[in-house]
Amino acid sequence: MKALILAAGLGERMRPLTDVTAKPLLVAGGKPLIAWHLEKLAAAGVREVVINTSWLAEQFPRVLGDGERWNLAIRYSYEGGTPLETGGGMHHALRLLGDASFLAVNGDIWSDVDYTTLLREPVGKAHLVLIDNPPHNGRGDFALGEEGQVHSDGERKQTFAGIGIYRHALFDGWRDVVGAAAGVDAVPPRFKLAPLLRAAMDDGLVTGTHHRGRWTDVGTPERLALLDRELSVSEQQ
Repeated sequence: MKALILAAGLGERMRPLTDVTAKPLLVAGGKPLIAWHLEKLAAAGVREVVINTSWLAEQFPRVLGDGERWNLAIRYSYEGGTPLETGGGMHHALRLLGDASFLAVNGDIWSDVDYTTLLREPVGKAHLVLIDNPPHNGRGDFALGEEGQVHSDGERKQTFAGIGIYRHALFDGWRDVVGAAAGVDAVPPRFKLAPLLRAAMDDGLVTGTHHRGRWTDVGTPERLALLDRELSVSEQQ
């Protein structure tokens, strides 16, 4: 199974750090955030990785190369000067991912999720990793039912961890789902992933897993500094 690392965001909440460094290349625990994903993907048996890029795109091949040091083959999906959002970026990368299902990970998170437990075909169109709501997302995103189905709403919503397995079928008829949102007529199109996931949830075609381990959305300089301290301590122990 191939993997996609979403790394095209502007990192606006991380400025001024991201004025000069793409957010997934910021260092925590002695290595770039994205390197943690590459190490884990390689350890899980993944051999081909696509990284989508936009802001400071030239930095990624300069820092990561072709992936040989991780025993990976890295290809880059450049989106142009304006990021294509999560849905558009994933859609644009499909040409490099082949026809099979793929693992997608947000490049600006850190977690101890075991990728080996995810490398299988989803039952429906997608399988998502959900976590307990962090302070900055107290209302959550989706609800995980006891039967493993993920619902767009519910009494106990959890937060989407930015990690999932997807079938290409999730993008079938995407224009009808997304509608007339800004960016859909751009070339390549720009749109969010959430409407496609919610539509698939309504059809009972999204399953999920509740991850109870460590997870950090590195969305602010303060959270990056905290993660760096935690990982540095872990390395010393």
